[in-house]
Amino acid sequence: MFKLPIGVDIKNLIDDLRLVSWKAADILLYYSHILKNRQDAKEIIKSKSFEDPVTSADLEVNDLIIRGIKDNYRKIDWGILSEENVKNESSSPSDMNSKWLWVIDPLDGTKDFIQGAANYAMHLALNYEKKPYIGLVLIPERSELWFTDGINTFCEKRDGSIRKANMQNLKENLYEMTIVTSKNHRNEILKNLISKAGFKKVKVMGSIGCKIASIIRGECDVYISLSLPGRSTPKDWDFAAPEAILRASGGAITNLENEELSYGNSKFSQGGIIIASNNKQTHKNTCLQIKEIIIKNDLYPLSQ
Repeated sequence: MFKLPIGVDIKNLIDDLRLVSWKAADILLYYSHILKNRQDAKEIIKSKSFEDPVTSADLEVNDLIIRGIKDNYRKIDWGILSEENVKNESSSPSDMNSKWLWVIDPLDGTKDFIQGAANYAMHLALNYEKKPYIGLVLIPERSELWFTDGINTFCEKRDGSIRKANMQNLKENLYEMTIVTSKNHRNEILKNLISKAGFKKVKVMGSIGCKIASIIRGECDVYISLSLPGRSTPKDWDFAAPEAILRASGGAITNLENEELSYGNSKFSQGGIIIASNNKQTHKNTCLQIKEIIIKNDLYPLSQ
């Protein structure tokens, strides 16, 4: 079990993070409403890159979270890794070597956000020695704040009500499972893999945080992230918070070889094939089944 820095109480920390998260929800919902009025949308989209768009909502939530962490914990020596700060080259290299590191994605699923879809999220994780322990995934359109204190996972609604993880209906075979997959990524290899696996049902949505939350709710069983060679890959901020809440719920996120994800690598990349499932006990077997399908059908260059 990890120990927080001296002077930081876990209960107070979670309370502080909850407050800043609901403030972030207000910002995201405000801009979401404006984006649905296409006449005003141009002023909000700061970068129109298809692969990596940025909006005013990304930037404001990013500033809110970082300011909240710094103002509430001025004397604590921990680093901050933010997607937006990396894009702006304003992250300090020394922060990346901190024993304690905040990992922030102010708006995961920006493409869905711009398109007016509900499947976007805010990710906030606290990594200890490059492993996520505390994590929050905020889904504003569902009024859900999933969070873990490193031991248990809970979901708080805007009215203050609490629900727990619901991963009781566990399956061992892929053909019994519901897979959740991406909406906006044109990935024919992953599409072919899903078809060959014969999953019972396929659900499509944006945001890795939203996908992992669907597994914790019991709506889905597995998620596969498959990065194409030479293309962009998910990053640390895409997976840190979702991994923390899923792992504390009894699930697992690993690479195809059932190895834990490694954070703090060059360019913060989480490439290759990553599997998330709702059962850490059967997760290895799930990875093996997926790997066998890939090898049998020569779907992906596993040697890379």
